[in-house]
Amino acid sequence: MRNANTPCAGVTTPDWKNPRFVLRHLWLPLLCVLWVLLLIAAGGVDIALADRIYAWEGQHWALRQAFSTEILVHKAGRNLSLLAWFTVLALCLYSLSRDAWRDRRRPLAYLLVSTVVATALVAWIKHWSNMDCPWDLVRYGGDRPFIGLFGLRPVGLQRGACFPAGHASGGYAWVALYYFFLAIRPGWRWLGLVTGLSAGLLFGISQQLRGAHFVSHDIWTLGICWATASLVSMAFWHAQAVEPELANEARATRA
Repeated sequence: MRNANTPCAGVTTPDWKNPRFVLRHLWLPLLCVLWVLLLIAAGGVDIALADRIYAWEGQHWALRQAFSTEILVHKAGRNLSLLAWFTVLALCLYSLSRDAWRDRRRPLAYLLVSTVVATALVAWIKHWSNMDCPWDLVRYGGDRPFIGLFGLRPVGLQRGACFPAGHASGGYAWVALYYFFLAIRPGWRWLGLVTGLSAGLLFGISQQLRGAHFVSHDIWTLGICWATASLVSMAFWHAQAVEPELANEARATRA
């Protein structure tokens, strides 16, 4: 009979004890994100891209209150992401009452925690970063000067709350589906990753078209969400690997 503390049959444990796994899944993706951010900063891509979008929309943010961007993608998209999270919560609770779902409890709990931590972390950074949206800037019809992330903000200037991209986090947080499927159905892990990336891209591009964010804001959000998904996965499955060891030590002590 299988020990209740051992990993369940049919569930793959992410190998966070393997340095090569950590390199491929955590450090290399984050280095790629950093490299892209450096290229964006060095090339002035934020301003150049926002300039083109602003000019394309007729020197104003024509899509800021458009049905497709504000209602369909922003509001409905946010609600869809919330619905997905509550669906995972319901499945997680359901699994507690069904022994046949025991193998799925940890992966579902992981997905639940990872997505909420990622979005909460982005929201927390956004609250303290004090950066403006493109639509706030004089360059794009607003009334504030552009001040970089580490720039000194003049006394009396209203606080900004536009970095990183909060709405995009509602999509990018679901890159955690990669680790969820890696645990329960490894062949689907890339589909899970593409799902999260696609949702984040859709939300992010829509907000850029509205003048709410620069492209670097979205890249930062992606990096935060992937780092969160990886670190939470590490915490969840490292704990799973340690549990049998602790149980064996306890039995040895009692003996």
